[in-house]
Amino acid sequence: MGLFDFLKKGVEKPAQPQAKPATANPVQQPVAKPAQPAQPASPQKEYYTVKSGDSLSKIAKELYGDASAWHKIHQANTDQIKDPNLIHPGQKLVIPR
Repeated sequence: MGLFDFLKKGVEKPAQPQAKPATANPVQQPVAKPAQPAQPASPQKEYYTVKSGDSLSKIAKELYGDASAWHKIHQANTDQIKDPNLIHPGQKLVIPR
């Protein structure tokens, strides 16, 4: 529609919604409920490969912005890290978020 067509017609009004015809005996359908609430997708595990010169606090500072959060990394990797002061280059650590 061009400007001149608009000026000829004037302001258009939105269409009125049409009423649905009433039925004599409405039947309500039961709403199906899921058998189990939807589970969020399991988050992908994030890993960090230890480099030479790394420590748990240095990794925590780099990844979390807080060196004192090294406990999180240690707790998530107790199967690999017996002594938190001793980690080795090449170790693949799970990084909890």
